[in-house]
Amino acid sequence: MAPSESPALESSGSEMNTNLSRLLSIMARLRDPERGCEWDCAQTFATIAPYTIEEAYEVDDAISRGDMAALKEELGDLLLQVVFHARIAEELGLFGFDDVAAAIADKMEARHPHVFGNEVDEGQSREDRWERLKAAERQSKGAKGALDGVALALPALIRAEKLQKRAARQGFDWPDAAGAAEKVVEEIQELDEASSESERILEAGDLLFAAVNVVRKYGVAPEDALRAANAKFERRYGAMEALADGRFATLSLDEQEALWQAVKRAEAAQVTGW
Repeated sequence: MAPSESPALESSGSEMNTNLSRLLSIMARLRDPERGCEWDCAQTFATIAPYTIEEAYEVDDAISRGDMAALKEELGDLLLQVVFHARIAEELGLFGFDDVAAAIADKMEARHPHVFGNEVDEGQSREDRWERLKAAERQSKGAKGALDGVALALPALIRAEKLQKRAARQGFDWPDAAGAAEKVVEEIQELDEASSESERILEAGDLLFAAVNVVRKYGVAPEDALRAANAKFERRYGAMEALADGRFATLSLDEQEALWQAVKRAEAAQVTGW
């Protein structure tokens, strides 16, 4: 018996279809003008969008914590957002959930011609192949420049990295980290010399953008790096507060710095085993 004909797989697929149909029916009932939920009926693409973004971050958080029970729940919450948007679109006569599923299925097959088509895998990196196909898709949709289509709603740090990568693929990039680092020093000086609030905002943005460039040149994802730095700062700050026993805010800056160094030494000792 072929794998696709396995009774277990058929049973699993049937159960999945039943649960998905149930979820779609629940959303249709919630959006029913007469019998539905007042809050759900009042929502639009725009009002739901922030929740969609929040749920995606909660999925990422569950993965970061290694909490698989939470991941299952958060993936369900994220799926609900897709169902919600698709239901609103269906009510407007635009498209439905099945159209969404068909569109992504078509896209995944088109982006993997070496898997689903006859194209030979020439050994190019996954990123090179993926970006080549995505560039062709953008062009077919009317994109005229290399930076077209980088979503405005992305977190600024991630968007900066994506913009820089797009530009780098066109050859507009520092040849090494040294040039990018020199640009950071230059931007620090320009921020220090800024004379107005608007100018400081612009120069501060240039500094952060330049810092992303440096980190990227070392092959590090800026978002991951900053998350790690945030987590480290929270951990060390909490340890300082514990050492200060409720008196941290009353200590002088020198005393606080001494606690900071003590926490760093304690962490280093844990790592080395001394």
